[in-house]
This record gives sequence, structure tokens and C-alpha cells, in this order.
Amino acid sequence: MDKKTKTQDRFDWTLTLILILFFLISCTAIYSAQQTGQYEETNFMFRQIFWYVVGAGIISVIMLFDSEQYRKLSWYLYGFGVVTLIILLLAPNSIAPLRNNAKSWFELGPLGTIQPSEFMKIFLILALSRTIAVHHEKNEIKSIQTDLFLFLKLCAITAVPIVLIMQQPDLGTTLVIVSIFTGLILVSGISWKIILPVYSGGAALGAGILYLAVWKPEILQNYLKVPAYHFGRIYAWIDPESHNDMYGYHLVKSLQAIGSGLVTGKGFGDSEVYIPESHTDFIFSVIGEEFGFVGGSIVISVFFLLIYHLTKTALDTIDPFNTYICAGVISMITFHVFQNIGMTIQVLPITGIPLPFISYGGSSLMGNMLAMGLVYSIRFHHKTYMFSS
Repeated sequence: MDKKTKTQDRFDWTLTLILILFFLISCTAIYSAQQTGQYEETNFMFRQIFWYVVGAGIISVIMLFDSEQYRKLSWYLYGFGVVTLIILLLAPNSIAPLRNNAKSWFELGPLGTIQPSEFMKIFLILALSRTIAVHHEKNEIKSIQTDLFLFLKLCAITAVPIVLIMQQPDLGTTLVIVSIFTGLILVSGISWKIILPVYSGGAALGAGILYLAVWKPEILQNYLKVPAYHFGRIYAWIDPESHNDMYGYHLVKSLQAIGSGLVTGKGFGDSEVYIPESHTDFIFSVIGEEFGFVGGSIVISVFFLLIYHLTKTALDTIDPFNTYICAGVISMITFHVFQNIGMTIQVLPITGIPLPFISYGGSSLMGNMLAMGLVYSIRFHHKTYMFSS
């Protein structure tokens, strides 16, 4: 009985409650989105329930191992993820078909598809976290040289999946990986004398590319071979009404849906604005239309609770490796939420990034559940906390 009580105390019930809330929100929103008639023969809500059950199984398996075991496995998982991305690029179209001009999924027949890059994000978090932890253990006395060496190692580790994912091409996932890298750099202890110039240069480069995309697109097309649809997304973001027939169509419909929801929404199942694929990347538009500002605020509040809980977990653990894992997961989820919701309300350009735990998608949900499994493991196997009495 005492052992059972201790096990219950170590289990992360708060995170479980948060995931149950996401499950209810996701099923409600997807059920409503699929009523538009676009997919009359497919019940995405039942499929999402299935993937949540699979995700729960993933969490159960991940909890069996502690952080020391994940630390040992991190490079093997990273290598497995890289090899999988290489196989994806080399695979024939019968196994890895093109979808929306991107080769990002393996076709698994009746099981659907699987996107390796969703799991690569988690493997990258583990590899970067181990690299930072081991570096600090070996270099107790810090200097600009040691910090620069760590920064270069992290850049090299991150560059490999970025190059492979951009070959698909998948800009959205690449941006998520950059956000993971950025978040871990900020908590890695690297001197600001290195971080500030690098990030300032990166911001200037991004602003320069945006300027060229708007005013001198031929330079990017001729010298960097940037696909034309990337320019269409930027133009549609700036002026969606003028590109309503193609690249701006989803954004215009999303703004109409969310705007028409007003404060309390039109009610469950009463969507009037048709948005193609609304059960995936534009699920927040459905929530905004049917449940209004109140519903959207509740969804954002649940994400805030999740980020707060992950931050508290990062501060509670005494193992730096665990802290870095939590920081990577926080960076990944935060960017997903900002980008997905931002693109539905014209704050950010449209990219193919789903809303975590809510948008329909097996690979996305399993990847996020894998990340949550690591957090469960941290809470379950580490009973001694930094601020405990």
C-alpha cells in the first residue's frame, strides 16, 4: 500500500488533466470541422481518439525508462531519425508519395501515413540536451573558447536534420527545429557575447530575405532557387484579399470565420464559413467561429497551463539534462502554438504547422505524446526536487 501511494505521488496527475482537456477540445473541434461535408466517408474524430490511445501507450512505455537511460540512447535515437529522413528522400513515390509538392510522409497502407520529421524533433532535443550537459561536465571553467566550441557543436547537430528536411521541402518543420535550437541555446549558459551577435545577424538576415521576397523576388528565385509558392504565401499574408483566388484563400476564410464568431461564437456545429482541411492546420478557425473569443481564450489558457507546468518541471529537477529536455519541449510547443494561431489571424505567414494536441494528425500527436512521455518520466523517476522541503 505504501509503495502504491508513493507511485501515485510520483505520477504527474496535473499533466494528465491538461492532456485530457486537450483530448476533449480536439475531439469536439474535429467532430465539428468534419461536418462540412468535405470528407463524408472518413470520421477523423474516431481516428484522433485512436491516435490518442496510441499516444497514451507511448507515454506508458517512455515512463519505464529514466533520464540516465535516455541520455545513453540519445545519439542512437538521433542517428535513427537522420537515417529515416535519408531513406524518406531516397524512397520511391509508391512508398513516399509527393503531397502538396513535399515528400514528407511514408505511406503505410491501411494505417495511413507517418511523418518522420515529427519524431526527429524529439530526438534532436535529446541529442542537444545531452551535448550541453556533457559539455558543462567536462568544462567546469567557462571561457569564450569553450562556449564557442559548444555553440558550433550545437549548430552542427541541428544542421543535419535541417538540410534533410529542407530537401523534402518542409519549411514549417524547419522553423520548429530552429526554434528548438534557439530555446536550448538561451538556456545552455553560452555567453551573450556569442549569442547576441549571432542572433542579431540572424534577425538581420531574416529581415533582408523578407525585403527581397517582397521587392526583389527574382534574386531569391535565381540565386537561392526558392520555390514560387513561398512568395505566394508572403504576398497572401501581406494582402490576402488580392490573392483570395489562390494563396490567400485559406487566410481570408479563416479571418471571416474567426471574426464572425465574435465573443461567444455561433454555437457548436453551427459553422457557416467553409475552410478546406479545417480539421488540421486551421482547427483554431473552427474553434474561433463556433466558440468565439471565449473559446479561443480557453484554448490558449490551457496551452499556458501546459507551458507553466513544463517550466515548473524544468525548475524542480536537479538533473541539468532533464532541464534542457524540458526547455526544448517548451520551445517546440510554444513556437507551434504561436505560429499556428498567428497564421489563422494574419499575425504570421501561413506554414504547414498544426496546433499541438488539437489538430488532427497521427504523426504530430505521437511526436507530442513522445515529448510528454519524457516529461512524465522526469517527474516519475526523480523524487528529489531543487525547491522541496
